[in-house]
This record gives sequence, C-alpha cells and structure tokens, in this order.
Amino acid sequence: MMTHRFMVLSLAALALAACQRETEKLVEVSGHIFVFNYRVASATYLVTLNKTGPIPEGTVAIAKFDDPAGGDPIVISEKIFPAWNKITLQSPNVRCVRKDKPYSVDIRLVDAGGRTLQELKTQLVSDVDQSVLPSKPLVLGAGYERNPDVFKPDGTADYGRDDDCPA
Repeated sequence: MMTHRFMVLSLAALALAACQRETEKLVEVSGHIFVFNYRVASATYLVTLNKTGPIPEGTVAIAKFDDPAGGDPIVISEKIFPAWNKITLQSPNVRCVRKDKPYSVDIRLVDAGGRTLQELKTQLVSDVDQSVLPSKPLVLGAGYERNPDVFKPDGTADYGRDDDCPA
C-alpha cells in the first residue's frame, strides 16, 4: 500500500513538473506599435519583449511580420544576449499600413542548436493610415537637408502618393 501511494505521488509530481516546464516563459510581449517617421518617409513594426526567465547563450529571436503591401511575410533574425532585460525587434521599412487593420507578428526564440524555446504571437493595429506619410523622404543626410525631389526651386512641394497599395 505504501509503495502504491509513493508511486502515485511520484507520478503526480512528475506530471506537475512537466506542466510547469511547458508554461515557463523566457520572454513576454511588453509593447508593439507601428513607428511612422515622416522626415524619412518610413514606417516600421516595433515589438518589445521583457525577459522573464534565463535566456541561454546563443539564442536568436526570429520574427515574422505580415507584409502590409501583400506578399510573403517579412522575416528578421536578432541575436539575443543573456544580459538583456528588454529586447527590441524592428522590421525593415514597410509600405501600405492601413488604419484599424490587424497585422500579425509571430516570434520564435531558438537556441544555438536550432531548438525552439518559446513561441509568441501578437497583432498590431495602427491608429493612422500610412497615407499620412510622404512617399519620398523630406530630408536627406545627417544635416537634414531639404530633399530637392520634394521641395522644388519654385517654392512648391511634391509629397508624392503611394497609389499601388492593396485596398
């Protein structure tokens, strides 16, 4: 009887430990926004993660962002350092972001051996449409010189339009 009770308690402890390890999180999403920079006519995804557990050396975050212009998802890979408490993942420039449309971001943390440590999913929704941005940078270079393609010698400005975005 005592052996049977010990076996049952051991199995229960093992099951509980297995459940605990499955739900262990290394990071959690702490923020996500679209960043619109009107000076250089760019829009990017920005996702921040908070570290909630020890991250092994050699871990990489692989983020897959919906492409607002259509087509294949945009994939980035970012090396994660164990000392970091906050992790920032930023996409390359994107086009055609629409107000109130949800865009998915899938993130995987992968160890040095290629084993997936954690997967996260989140959605971003912009509160403005990318049409608020000019299609050409307003300034050029480190000195923020006025872009001659936008600001014409006669005093007019051509901010351009990005008309080939999906509806």
